[in-house]
Amino acid sequence: MIRGVFTRTNLPDSPHSTDEYTVSSAAQNRIDQLTDPMQTVRRGFIIFLRVECGLMPASIEAYTRDLETLMLDLQERGLNEITDTTPDALIRHVRSMTAQRGYSSATISRHLATTKVFFRWLLATGKIDNNPADHLDQPTKWKKLPGVLTPGQMRKLLSAPKPPEKPIKGNPPLWMRDRAILELMYASGLRASEVGQIGKMDILEKLGVVRVLGKGDKHRLVPMGKPAQHALDVYMNQCRPMLISAKSAGEQRDQGKLFLTRTGRPIERVRVWQIVKHWANQAGLPKTHPHMLRHSFATHLLMGGADLRIVQELLGHADITTTQIYTHVDRSKLNETIKNLHPRG
Repeated sequence: MIRGVFTRTNLPDSPHSTDEYTVSSAAQNRIDQLTDPMQTVRRGFIIFLRVECGLMPASIEAYTRDLETLMLDLQERGLNEITDTTPDALIRHVRSMTAQRGYSSATISRHLATTKVFFRWLLATGKIDNNPADHLDQPTKWKKLPGVLTPGQMRKLLSAPKPPEKPIKGNPPLWMRDRAILELMYASGLRASEVGQIGKMDILEKLGVVRVLGKGDKHRLVPMGKPAQHALDVYMNQCRPMLISAKSAGEQRDQGKLFLTRTGRPIERVRVWQIVKHWANQAGLPKTHPHMLRHSFATHLLMGGADLRIVQELLGHADITTTQIYTHVDRSKLNETIKNLHPRG
C-alpha cells in the first residue's frame, strides 16, 4: 500500500454499500465521454481502491462516480489530461458543485475526500510532480449534523409494524421480521448494510449481545436490550420457519443468515431501506431513513450520560472524531442543566 495516500478516515465507506459493483448505462456513458488518458488514469485508481484500499464495491462505485464527475468537468474547462489540472481549476470545480449543481454538504464532503486521495495517489505514483488539491479544505469542515428521531418518535416507529387487518392465510407474518429489524437496528446502532450480514449464530442470547460485522471486516459485540430480544424471539419462532419452508426457498438458500426475504434468501441492504421507509411512513415520519436509527441510538445514549468512548466502540468507529458529531444533540439539555444547577446559571 502507498503510505500516506489512504486511510479509512480519509475516504469513508459509502452509506449505500451493496455486495456488487456493476457499471450502469449512465456510468458507461460518462466513461465514454472521457479522453483516453483520463480513462487510463481512472482504471488505475479503481484498481488502487479495490486492491490496496479494500473498499466495498458500492464505495468504489460512489468514489468512481465522483472521479468521473471531476474529470468531465475538467475536460469541459479544456483540460484533457489530468496532469494539466491546476489549483484554480479545482477551486472552480468545487464552486460549481454548490452554485450550479446544488449538491448537499455530505456529497461535497465525500467528493472532496475522493479528490484529495486521488491526487495524493497521482503524486505518490509519480504521475504528477505537484499536488493541486493540497489547498482544498478538509472534508471534516463540511460535516452535516445527523438527523435524529426523538424518543417519542422512535417509539412510534418501533410500534408501527402490525399484522394486516385482513391477513392472507398461509402468508408469512413479515411484520414480525420488520419489527425485529427495527428494534435491533435501534437497540444496537446497526447500519443497514450490517443487518443482512447477521447470522443466526451471531445472536448470543444468553449474553444479550449481537455479533456485528462492520466496515473493514471488523467484528464488534453490541448489547441488544430486552425489547429487541423479545422481537427476535417472536420472529425466530413464528415467522422465520415459514420463510425457510416457503415453496420458493431452495435448500440452504438462507446461508445461515438471520433475516430473510419471503423467498428464504438473506435480506439485502436495499430491502432494509424499503422496510424502514415503509413503516416510517406508516408512523407519520416520512423523512426517516435507516441511518437515522443509528444516529438516534448514539444520540440517546449520550443524552443518558454514556461516555463518548463507549459509544465509539458500540458504533464501530475507528476514529473518535467521527463519534464526536453526536455531541451536538444534547445542547438544549446541557443549557437547561446549567440554568437549573449552576449558581450563575
